[in-house]
Amino acid sequence: MPPSPDAAKRAALVYNPIKVDEKSLRALVEKESAAAGWGAPHFFETTVDDSGQGVTGEAVAAGAAAVLVAGGDGTVRAVAEALTGTSVPLTIVPSGTGNLLARNLSLPLSGPAPMVRATFEGDHHHIDVGIAGLQRADGTREEHAFVVMGGMGMDAAMIANTNSDLKKRLGWIAYVDGAARSLLTNKPFRIIYQVAGQKLRTARVQSVLFANCGSLPAGLTLIPEASLADGQLDVAVVQPKGLFGWVLVWRRVAWLNSALRRILPAREVHALRTQDTSILYSRGTSVDISPEAAQPVQLDGDEFGEAVAIHCRVEKDALVIAVPPGHDVSQV
Repeated sequence: MPPSPDAAKRAALVYNPIKVDEKSLRALVEKESAAAGWGAPHFFETTVDDSGQGVTGEAVAAGAAAVLVAGGDGTVRAVAEALTGTSVPLTIVPSGTGNLLARNLSLPLSGPAPMVRATFEGDHHHIDVGIAGLQRADGTREEHAFVVMGGMGMDAAMIANTNSDLKKRLGWIAYVDGAARSLLTNKPFRIIYQVAGQKLRTARVQSVLFANCGSLPAGLTLIPEASLADGQLDVAVVQPKGLFGWVLVWRRVAWLNSALRRILPAREVHALRTQDTSILYSRGTSVDISPEAAQPVQLDGDEFGEAVAIHCRVEKDALVIAVPPGHDVSQV
């Protein structure tokens, strides 16, 4: 009997062994591969030295027809970076703390089975990928991808100040502790920035964020208009003035962007937002940011050291994502 048309296809699972139930997840991927008529899957563990880019490259070189990733947001970012521009579809298996890309895609988070199955029978959706070019104080430059958002300033310091043990126990809530400690030590800094097609601007900020999508855990929305498929980056300049300014930032994110946006017409929410300058928003295909002194940087929740300048651009439709059959991506 001749082999089935898909027998030569093989999926690859890239996973962080600390974040998943390795035995059951591997068994599930093997089961769904066999049910779909695919060959035996490849398995790759991430390590301290390879958060996912290297092993994903190995998977692609070995001919993987699809890649599944199971781990935290940093693992998803690393695997997505390696798959950008390859046309090999990526399946995000919910695991880890934030699942931010999965949340922004409204993917099922209750367990791994629906997403593992989507690898073999789901639909494919193209999303944008952000590329952050970092310039270091010694003049060296490097590029890294991000799929959710990156930032410079207090948001990066908050991640650096978050206790890893507390994060393992409490999940994303542990960032509250990191934020509280960062508020005590971080001072505002001046930046010069320019969004593509707009004038050069300067601001005194606590953070500047560049985002591919805008939703956070707990139903919070940092950037309501951000889209994973519009070919644009959304820039948020966070510039609170004193303690009361942080109250306004929280009001903007938790009340105007999140709660009111669900119950009021868009024009009314927009009118309320224009009265508040604690966060300034802009959008373009790229943004250049230069702080007055080197500042910490984060990409999708991982620390990336300090940079004296950042050039961010978007690569439209650069990553293929597997989603369950019929999954609604109209709001993405």
